[in-house]
Amino acid sequence: MPSFDIKSISRAENPFPALAQLRKQDPVHWSPAFKGWILTRYDDVRKALRSPQYSSDRLRPFFESLPEQKARELADLKHFIPLWLVFHQPPTHTRLRTIMTPGFLPSVIARMRPKIEALVDDLIDEFIDRGTVEFIDDFALRLPGYVIMDLLGVPRSDLPMIKTWSDELQLFIGGSKVTVDKYAKAQHGTHAMAEYFREVIRRKRAHPDQDFISMLIEARDETGQMSEDELITTCILLVFGGHETTTNLLGNGLLALIRNPGELEKLRANPALAAMAVEECLRYDGPSGSVVRIVSEDHELEGKLLRKGDRVFAMIPAANRDPAQFANPDKFDIERSKSAHLTFGQGVHFCLGAPLARAEAIAAFPKLVSRLHDIHVTTDKLEWRDATVMRGITALPLAFRRA
Repeated sequence: MPSFDIKSISRAENPFPALAQLRKQDPVHWSPAFKGWILTRYDDVRKALRSPQYSSDRLRPFFESLPEQKARELADLKHFIPLWLVFHQPPTHTRLRTIMTPGFLPSVIARMRPKIEALVDDLIDEFIDRGTVEFIDDFALRLPGYVIMDLLGVPRSDLPMIKTWSDELQLFIGGSKVTVDKYAKAQHGTHAMAEYFREVIRRKRAHPDQDFISMLIEARDETGQMSEDELITTCILLVFGGHETTTNLLGNGLLALIRNPGELEKLRANPALAAMAVEECLRYDGPSGSVVRIVSEDHELEGKLLRKGDRVFAMIPAANRDPAQFANPDKFDIERSKSAHLTFGQGVHFCLGAPLARAEAIAAFPKLVSRLHDIHVTTDKLEWRDATVMRGITALPLAFRRA
């Protein structure tokens, strides 16, 4: 059995060799550091995302195990976050997703595209004359952040405040392995966002508008199928999920293009390749590190007994580079004809916001590579997020020549 160091994937710039070794030598691996099973083969990861043998209800057991005093200290975190759609199983998951789905229909995303494309140009305009940019803060965060704020109907000016709270919550949701006070910070971020959206909901109930929160309020008030706390926590989920994943997609994706200049030139010469390029970015080094599930019934996998209640870490980057599924998986190829990656999940838990994330990246990458030339990273060392569930760089300083 190989020695598997948690640091080889947490905060690692290149976790893929360690994951490939694990996939080859021990694809169903018990990790004392993770206190759970690590799955690295495509078929096993896909099964963990789809099969009823694995449950998404992973937070309730954790909170139920807390001492009473600790549970009181984390009251908002314990109350609101397990209500997220992503941590529910049917039929509750079905009920909530049915209410939320109209906000992400193809027709809705299509109507948003011109505004997204204009926003991409506006953000580039702000830094293009400088010849330098800190890409994460100045573009990769702001593009999806502003889009989701517009969708929800809250002021763009509130994004820095919400981002601070979201970063605190991300330490818990993302599976930080370094930050010692991550639970206290996540409690603070959750409490602050809950109070913020409670007030937003109060105002929009009195003065509804053509936005997603007003739509949710109407659905909740007319049918009673969503509780007030579910309404609040759905807003938290949307603002958190609406920018965190896409920020990482934009940062990781542009970095992959920069490091593969031949592929970047293909996209620059043919912007129609944008959709395929985005799918390859999602596969090659996407925004997901792992998906955590709880074993719901005893079963064997690769001769190992997975017991009910065990934690399972389905390693998305390992699955997305499994040579049994992808030819030449370590090659970045924006014209890859088959890209059945698992970055957005599978089955009933397939990411609801995937069409919006794709639309933002499809708008962003062609404009970035057409308007910015000779793009290069101005640091020798990039820092990756302290997270096992998410994967992204904290900063990406760039220099370039205006096209």
